[in-house]
Amino acid sequence: MSENKNCINVDVETTYLTDESDPSKARYLFAYTITIKNNGQESARLLSRYWKITGGDGHEQEVEGDGVVGVHPYLAPEQEFTYTSAAMLDTPVGMMQGHYKMVTDTGDRFEVNIPAFTLAVPRTLH
Repeated sequence: MSENKNCINVDVETTYLTDESDPSKARYLFAYTITIKNNGQESARLLSRYWKITGGDGHEQEVEGDGVVGVHPYLAPEQEFTYTSAAMLDTPVGMMQGHYKMVTDTGDRFEVNIPAFTLAVPRTLH
């Protein structure tokens, strides 16, 4: 894996899904919307994803898979791709972090780090 000289930026927005959660059964569902933008000079395709999801109790789960939401987005310079997915926690607060594996048209493979972001039921954090 080479360094991310491709300048792929990742932006994350999270939403607590009240209607689909059940705190009495320790079920807290969060949607996350991710925008991946290619600010580099080379086109690249997203091959796979890796997530580490950590609940407020320290319980960790790892998720790996092919592409995102069933696709392998191809991003030419200045293009972006947005998708929404979800994560279930058994605590009202948690976090996610991970990376995407990508490849350029010339076959260079690289990882795009996704820094940790918080999943929290509104008004649980100050």
